[in-house]
Parts: sequence; structure tokens; C-alpha cells
Amino acid sequence: MSPVNTSTLRQIPLSIWVLGFVSLLMDISSEMIHSLLPLFMVTVLGASAFSVGLIEGLAESTALIVKVFSGALSDYLGNRKWLALFGYALGAVTKPLFALAPSLGVVLTARLLDRVGKGVRGAPRDALVADIAPAHLRGAAFGLRQSLDTVGAFVGPLLAVGLMLVWVNDFRAVFWVAVIPGILAVVLLLVGVREPERSEPHQRINPIRRENLKRLGPAYWWVVCIGAVFTLARFSEAFLVLRAQQGGMALALVPLVMVAMNVVYAFSAYPFGKLSDRISHQALLALGLLVLIAADLVLASSAHWSVVLAGVALWGVHMGITQGLLATMVANTAPADLRGTAYGFFNLISGLAMLVASGLAGFVWDRLGAAFTFYAGAAFCALTLSALALQALRRRTSA
Repeated sequence: MSPVNTSTLRQIPLSIWVLGFVSLLMDISSEMIHSLLPLFMVTVLGASAFSVGLIEGLAESTALIVKVFSGALSDYLGNRKWLALFGYALGAVTKPLFALAPSLGVVLTARLLDRVGKGVRGAPRDALVADIAPAHLRGAAFGLRQSLDTVGAFVGPLLAVGLMLVWVNDFRAVFWVAVIPGILAVVLLLVGVREPERSEPHQRINPIRRENLKRLGPAYWWVVCIGAVFTLARFSEAFLVLRAQQGGMALALVPLVMVAMNVVYAFSAYPFGKLSDRISHQALLALGLLVLIAADLVLASSAHWSVVLAGVALWGVHMGITQGLLATMVANTAPADLRGTAYGFFNLISGLAMLVASGLAGFVWDRLGAAFTFYAGAAFCALTLSALALQALRRRTSA
């Protein structure tokens, strides 16, 4: 690591590091379960594929709805840490339910509570990062938190695979182990994060009243629209797994595709987050789109494992470029006292766009094939890139 990188990392407040490790631990806990849950429901509880899809759809929809209200509530209360702590604690206490579940009904209950916890903690946590980080290090701070979070996203499945091999496919034993990092995440957040003191007394106002929402100006809503368009161009990563399966990769090894993507994502998020503090955000967004176009074209060209792996790596770089950047742009365009609400709406719109994008991608996949799905994604990226170019040209003309 270069001296400059080391200097920047040292300047990032300790609480940001702690929030990153809290995300890492909870992601390990969650992914140890989620990477095995569909197989557990089908092979142990006798669920149908339709039931699995219904449970997952209900869970993700619940998280989307909760995100808006939790962000607004953190603005109203003037306290983000305790709301985030409640969300992480709720996620942690659901983990034993998966290990004990005798039926799909208990799994559904646990999944819904887990997603409520995720929805509760997401917007307050991001707003807390924005509150703590100095403005000139905000991109690096979001990149660091995203990197540590994504480390958990690939360590969790790796641990699950290893423990399944050691314990001969004992799902419930693995689920019990997943309880440990979840509890550690809650304890670490409780003792390791201090919310910054406010310069003036907090006045409780309804952040989603019309006059307050008007304070989320055109610059913020432009970021929301860009985030939604990016999500429409980047459908669910589940299609990367399906593409790998088409190439004849051994079924047991297919989940490692997501591990590979998250490794690249984890190692690229911080460098690009740091870069976003120094260069034009629009230029970095354009770079992210170009990388996604390249990923789509590579994935469309062949289902051979080596080609798929190259496409997945490019996909991970795109995620590293854009996800922390968009979080930084939300922080920069929203009033400080409305950041929770701002992240709530941003996450809601992006989540709905993901549902639409994945549904359309699945439809195209079934009707026209995998290659056409990725070509369509590349075409949508190109249209988005054109819109960014037109926006930049308008700004130059009006300047």
C-alpha cells in the first residue's frame, strides 16, 4: 500500500472502520444462511421452487418498504446509532430461528424479520457514515465501508461450503454457527461507534412533510434517477450464476462465481471511493457504465467458465466503481438533517428498479436466450451513457 493510501486510511474516523466491520460480521452471518437457505427449504423442508421464490420476493419487498420509514425516523429522532443497532439486533435474533425451523412457516417468519432488520438499519447506517466522515473523505469512507461489507459477502458462503463439507451437509449446524458473527456485530456497534454531537439542539419535525421533501432538491432527485437507471441496466447477480451453470460448471462450484465477483468488488470499492473524492463524479459514473458494457458483452459472447469468470470480474469492478459513489452523491446532495430520509427514498427506488430489471431480464432470458439478455443490458447501458453525456453538455452550455 502506498504512503498516500495509508495516510488516507488513517484519516478515516475510527467509527467508520467499526461500522465497516459491523457490516462485515453481519454479512458473514447472513450469507452463511442465505447461500444455503434455498437448498435447505427444498431438500430438508420439501418446499417447491415456487414457494422459495415467493418467500424471497416477500422478504425483499418488506425490506424495501421499511427502508423509507427507518430513514425518515432517524431524521425525526435525531439519532441514527440506536435505530441502526435495533436493526442489527433484529437481524441477529432471527438467526437461531433458521436453525430451529421445523416448517416453511417458521422460515418465512424468520426471513421477514431478518429483512425488516436489514431495512431498519440500512438508511440510518449510511446517514451515520455521512455524518461522521469529513466531507473531503466521504467517498473514501463509503468505499471502505462497502469493501468491508463485501468481504463478508464472500467469506460467509466460503465458510458455509467448508462447514457443509466437514459436517456432511448438516444445514442446521451451519446455521447455529452463523449466530456467532451476528451477535458480535451487535456488540461491536454498541461499544465501538459514537454518534457525532450536534452543534445545535435537535428539533423533531416530520421529515416526509411536503415542505421538507421540497428541500430534497433537483440535484438529489437527479442522483435518485441515475441510481434507478443504473439498477435497470444492472439486473440481479443471480443471472451470473445461471450463466455459469450453462457452461457446464459443476453444480457445487457454481456459487463460487458470486464469491469471485465479491472478491473483486471488495478490493475495488475503496480505491474507487477514494478516487471519487478527487475527480468528477459524472466521469466516474461514465467509467462504471463502460465497465458494465464490457462485462455484458463478455458474458454474452460465451458460457465457457473462463469467459464467464472474466465477465464476472468486470461486473465486480463496476460495482466497486458505482455503489459507494452513488452513496456519496446522495450525502452530498441531501440536507444533513434529511439524510436518513434521502437514503430511504434512494434505496426504495433503486430496489424497485432492481425488481423490474430482474423480471424483464428473466423474461428475455426465457424467450430469447442468455446472450440476448446481456446484449440488451449493454444496449441499456449505452443509452444511459448517452443521457449522462447530454446532461454534461447541457451544464456546459448553460454555464
